[in-house]
Amino acid sequence: MNISIGNDHAGPDYKFAIVKFLEDQGHQITNHGTDTENSVDYPDFAHPVAQDIVKGKADLAIVICGSAQGVSMTVNKYEQVRGAVCWTKEIAGLARQHNDANILCIPARFTSIPQAVAMVETFIQTPFEGGRHEGRVKKISCS
Repeated sequence: MNISIGNDHAGPDYKFAIVKFLEDQGHQITNHGTDTENSVDYPDFAHPVAQDIVKGKADLAIVICGSAQGVSMTVNKYEQVRGAVCWTKEIAGLARQHNDANILCIPARFTSIPQAVAMVETFIQTPFEGGRHEGRVKKISCS
C-alpha cells in the first residue's frame, strides 16, 4: 500500500516510529513531514499529504500535529479527503469502517507513540464497511 505521511514539529518522533512500522510491513511511504522539532507551519505539510490522496498517489495517509485539529482542518479542505482526528485504535477503526476515512489525524500531545502506532495499524487494516454507511459518506461531500 502507498501511504503518505506529514507532520509538524510536534510529531517527528511519532513519524519515525510510524514509518518504521509501516516499512517493516512492506508499505511504500511518501514523507512530507519535518524531521526536526524546529517550529514549522503544519499546513505546509498537510496540504501535500491531502494532494497525494486526491491525485491517487497514496491509498491512505497520516498527518500529525500537537492537537491534530490544525492538520485535520487543512486536509479536510479537499473534497475527496475524509480526515479523522483519532486518539484510540477503536476510534481509528470506526473512522475507517463507518466513515471511510482516508487520512488519520494524530494528536501527538495527547497520545503516546505506542498508541499512535496501534492506531495506524488498525486504520490501515480496517476496511470500509459500506452498506448503510455508504449513503452517509456520500452526504459528506459538498458537491
